[in-house]
Amino acid sequence: MVRQGPGERTPGREAEGRGAVLEVSPGVPGTSGHGPAARLSRVTGTLLGCASALAGLVYFAVAGTLLGPLLLWPRTRVAAHRLLVAGARRLAEAERWRRSAFFSDLFPAHRASDEQVLRYLAGRVSSGLLCAVVTALLGFGLVLAGLLAVGVARGTLGWGELPAQVALGSVLLFLDVQGLFSLASLDARLARECFGPDDRELLRRRIGELAASRAAVVRAVDRERRRVERDLHDGVQQRLVALAMLLGRARRARDAERADALLEQAHREAGEVLAELREVAWRVYPTALDSVGLREALGGVAERCPIPVRVAYEVSGELPAPVETAAYFVVSESVNNAAKHSGAEGIVVSVARREGVLAVCVQDDGCGGADPEGGGLAGLRGRVAAIDGMLDVHSPAGGPTTVTAELPCV
Repeated sequence: MVRQGPGERTPGREAEGRGAVLEVSPGVPGTSGHGPAARLSRVTGTLLGCASALAGLVYFAVAGTLLGPLLLWPRTRVAAHRLLVAGARRLAEAERWRRSAFFSDLFPAHRASDEQVLRYLAGRVSSGLLCAVVTALLGFGLVLAGLLAVGVARGTLGWGELPAQVALGSVLLFLDVQGLFSLASLDARLARECFGPDDRELLRRRIGELAASRAAVVRAVDRERRRVERDLHDGVQQRLVALAMLLGRARRARDAERADALLEQAHREAGEVLAELREVAWRVYPTALDSVGLREALGGVAERCPIPVRVAYEVSGELPAPVETAAYFVVSESVNNAAKHSGAEGIVVSVARREGVLAVCVQDDGCGGADPEGGGLAGLRGRVAAIDGMLDVHSPAGGPTTVTAELPCV
């Protein structure tokens, strides 16, 4: 996992937990905007695509002539195929750069197979040359439209013939433009199939991620149940036994002063039992989230912590309930871990909403060395992954320890 400090974003991640399939958008066409500059960029990219298709045709013609006999001979077939693919990969990389530079397509770190590269280049040559023909027809139609306008202005074209000419030209223009849009979509689809995983692979990855996140949630819930049972058995239950023994001793005491002292001790013990039972209940689910909201619930975490905790809350509007719950447990678990194990003297908690993502950061000034795969942090990672979020723990020896979480709010 890439380490990152508070507030930093991992490029192309859109999360690992949100989906390795969505690390970077695999070649989505038309992401460069809709302004004049964007349209000019797409037109330039389309014209360059026509030229690159011609270059691909020349490459196939020359390579086929020179390497064709070697591809037929078994002893030289492997080396000839390697040479053919090497040149095709360079042309494919040029096409990838064209899609990225002029169409703002983003592709994942994916190396296509030799067959994919050759198939892409063959399809790209066909679509590019056809696009060049359609573009030439469009230019020729514009020239004819100009001549038609000149003929009308000079009076060499009768008004009776004009409607038929305009109707025919409009139909041809419509077919030409539709052909260009279709070829542009085909160009984007070919690039997506070569430079990015295909739809079946994306679906397979997403299914794997969902299965993994479900298993992580089941493990986190089971781990949480075990911890609650352990807290009840080793903590609350033992205190209740001690309380019962104190009350029994008070009942058997013959001295009134001794009985009063035992009852006072039992009263203090009952208060501590109630506080611990309340703490266990909050670990199961903080009811304050439903009554007063996330901000006040985090304030309660800061108040119960034995070391100073400073909370910076910059969230406007309501948050989805699963996001609030995950954010609360990230802060609560991180603060409790810091208070118990880090030897910190202060903790800083920041919660901010940026571009549809709730960013949570907990940093302490302790000794560091936290295990990211420890029980509590592993449970947090599963809880965060269940809502397609990301959790990162950076805890070098000597500190500080920084826990960051990014929770999608959509």
